[in-house]
Amino acid sequence: MAIPLIAAKAYAAAQAQASTLANAASVSGPADPHAFSEVLKHAMSDAVNSSKNAETQIAAQAQGKGDLVDTVTAIASAQASLDTVVAVRDQVISAYQQIMQMPI
Repeated sequence: MAIPLIAAKAYAAAQAQASTLANAASVSGPADPHAFSEVLKHAMSDAVNSSKNAETQIAAQAQGKGDLVDTVTAIASAQASLDTVVAVRDQVISAYQQIMQMPI
């Protein structure tokens, strides 16, 4: 049952990042127009790093040098990151389709 723990950690990280962005926006005045793209870039970077970590753990486990718990945790983290990226992508595509169907 590592999935609820991973989800809780991901939620806490997203909440911390959102509060950091909110604090930066309140201090620097108007919101940065590129903030959303930076958040997406950061999320994609985290997903890629999580996948690379899982691949490293799998390779170490295949060589008999890795810990099984660490390997399973890394795989679950990578899967959660990928699921999040896919969900965000689906929502962006859905929003785009709705915008394209709006009458002008």
